[in-house]
Amino acid sequence: MGAVFTLSQPLLAASCCGGGSSSALIMPKFAKGMVDVSFSAENYDGYWNSAGQYTEDPAGSDLNQYRLSLGYAHRLGERWQGSVITPHVWNDNQYSGVSSTTQGMGDTTLNLWYEGFDNVKCVWKIKKPEDWIPASYYGLSMTLPTGVSPYDDVKNSFDITGRGFYRLDANLLLDKTIYPLNATLALSYGQYLERPVNREYGRYVEPYDKQLGDRFSGSISGGYTQFLDNMDTLTYTLAYAYLQEEQGTINGAVDTTTGMNKQALSTTIAYASMDRDWVFKLTLSHSPKRDGYGESFPVTNLITAGVNHVLR
Repeated sequence: MGAVFTLSQPLLAASCCGGGSSSALIMPKFAKGMVDVSFSAENYDGYWNSAGQYTEDPAGSDLNQYRLSLGYAHRLGERWQGSVITPHVWNDNQYSGVSSTTQGMGDTTLNLWYEGFDNVKCVWKIKKPEDWIPASYYGLSMTLPTGVSPYDDVKNSFDITGRGFYRLDANLLLDKTIYPLNATLALSYGQYLERPVNREYGRYVEPYDKQLGDRFSGSISGGYTQFLDNMDTLTYTLAYAYLQEEQGTINGAVDTTTGMNKQALSTTIAYASMDRDWVFKLTLSHSPKRDGYGESFPVTNLITAGVNHVLR
């Protein structure tokens, strides 16, 4: 379901005390902490098969997932910050005459980021070559399988809120603002840890070891910041995101039922207070219902509303 595979959505954050755009929970330079709350609603509208062909869901299907995510970032040192993001998930689905409504905790993510710069990198005008240098962040993330997975006591895939695997990611984020324009590049490469399995959708099976395939995700975004009369700001952002996960293994042999990829487009509007301590954001994400934009993945439309507050 969506909480399992959803691509990261842009959040206002990073080097400019709340300006710019980012695909991770990163607080501004010199801030002591940041609280982020967001709610998202995702609607499923068909899927891409393993050959990348778009296929509609059966008539009468209505597949939805809702997520309330709570995040907190805390400064650990002059250049170090850490964060935790925990979602609660609601599934509400009708598919081929089967109706299912479930809820539960999603997978939790722990993050550690290193800031590769001393001063904010936002500028109003390029005066010297150094002004072109973006704010750079280098991070590690650990996904914890706190959600309900196919390997727990569940009846079908509509009950799932998590993957059921630990995953370690290496992350890179580059963010540059030359007012009123900004751009962000985010890259992530992750590897799942192998785990033993003895149950699938509530049925006990002969034990085996399973590992999901390596995961790559990337996004690029560009935005424009409008300054209001009271010096509050509105930032408009367009983003493209790509996600790919290689085939996994069962007892060391390739599992041909795994592996997938997806592309998505999104737009975000964010309102920030003059001191950038409060940011309110709304994101719309869309996957084209066309062949070639994904493989072994649902086609979704996603709307996310959120707010974050910086602690100085």
